[in-house]
Amino acid sequence: MSSGALPVRVGLLYDFPQGDDLFEHALHLGLAEVAASGRADRGFELVARQVRGLPSGSEHEVVAGFRALEEAGVVVVVGPSISDNALVAAPLADEYRVPAINYSGGERTRSEWMFHYQVGSLEEEPPLLARRMVERGLRRAAVLYDRSPVGRGYADAFEAARLRLGIDVVASVAISPLAEDVGTVLAQLRAGDPDVLVYFGLGVASRAVALARQALGWDVPVLANSALMFGYARPDWRDGYAGWEYVDTVADDNEVRAALRGRSRRAAGGPIGCAAYDIGRLVGEAVARAEHLTRAGVADALRRVKGLPAASGHGGTTMGFGVYDHAALKGPFLVLREWRGGRSIQV
Repeated sequence: MSSGALPVRVGLLYDFPQGDDLFEHALHLGLAEVAASGRADRGFELVARQVRGLPSGSEHEVVAGFRALEEAGVVVVVGPSISDNALVAAPLADEYRVPAINYSGGERTRSEWMFHYQVGSLEEEPPLLARRMVERGLRRAAVLYDRSPVGRGYADAFEAARLRLGIDVVASVAISPLAEDVGTVLAQLRAGDPDVLVYFGLGVASRAVALARQALGWDVPVLANSALMFGYARPDWRDGYAGWEYVDTVADDNEVRAALRGRSRRAAGGPIGCAAYDIGRLVGEAVARAEHLTRAGVADALRRVKGLPAASGHGGTTMGFGVYDHAALKGPFLVLREWRGGRSIQV
């Protein structure tokens, strides 16, 4: 590494409040791993911008935050994390010709310059949950979903899967993604006598769903999308999730994650730390492989990363991109888990 070389500036676009420095800690571990290999001729500098994105904030703040990072001279942007905001950022990445990697759940967030590390999947989680319902003999579903691009994406994918598998939907209701009281809605859904309640959304409203279900004394099985990853950040929400099966992106059989745990239990403890570590390695690999250390050169190098073992997903999940393939994770990256006794247990 050249001591006199300027560091590579990596932008971080946070569109959701950060409770701690976990993401930057884990991202740095991934970058440092590549730097330690001696293949990068300079270090890395992280430039962060915190904005209030959708659904509680605005499109304007996301646009302003991305522009600020572009003007700061970053070579690549990491973020946003919410599909609503990644849909806003993708055309900006194309306009400014800045490679970016969002870590949301929506495949529609990908573009020529916007890459995607899948922390969940709006399109692939619902079929997985529908198959799980069939396995458990649950055939009559009540569906509750966020009134947002995230919620609607999940609901549409579930509709296609449940028709194929012969699952009945007794009721389907959209709620605000910021809902705090859904007691009346849940009482209406209960009247349809479903044998499973399905929640799809960003996750903020999942707390209201859990509290309303407890207040009603409704002992119905619950399946949910990756929104229940909120339990990692909010331990006080876990009791409300007790017994809920949901989709996660961390598995107990992943050797890359096990090795990461030896370096940092914090980073390996949940999906966000594993994702940040993986994204750090992807960015590091791109910088190390870039034939021309420019934004275009890094974008081209990202497309040439192949078969990198991932810390997310079941063992054997790999990472890489291609010319028209801007989805990072390949293989069994979705994992069924259940909150039980305050812990996330692999199903």
